[in-house]
Amino acid sequence: MQTVKGIRYRSARSWAGMPLVDIALGPDPDRGESRGHARGVIAIGDTARGIVAVGGFAAGAVTVGGLSVGAVSFGGLSLGLLSLGGVAAGGVAIGGLAAGLAAIGGGAVGLVAAGGGAWGWLFALGGGAGGGHVVSATRQDPEAVAFFRQWLPFLLPPGL
Repeated sequence: MQTVKGIRYRSARSWAGMPLVDIALGPDPDRGESRGHARGVIAIGDTARGIVAVGGFAAGAVTVGGLSVGAVSFGGLSLGLLSLGGVAAGGVAIGGLAAGLAAIGGGAVGLVAAGGGAWGWLFALGGGAGGGHVVSATRQDPEAVAFFRQWLPFLLPPGL
């Protein structure tokens, strides 16, 4: 039986003690790794940690991954100051299900929330919305209309 070996590449150049580029995909029997663990300024791997990280699990400043944690993160499950994903949580969260200070999604929860179903402690906008000041199918609080008109006018229904 042939042993499958993954892909490994590490640049010779480094910055702040990290390789500029580190790529680790798949198993490496010589290292006893069943998955690739990449660490670098730019890290690409099954597990990736770096300033820019791309992987199944990605952690860093700018991240893309199945599970993505970073200042700016994109992924299936995304956590960060700005996060976009199927499930997103953070400062500004945009996703199918979003939770954050400002959240936009199919289901959204936050200080300000907009979505099909939205709960906003301060302001909420959605087909089914609840919270402080609301714009919904059954309720249009003047404070919420003024807020969304100023900050997110493209989300308001026509005529408001």
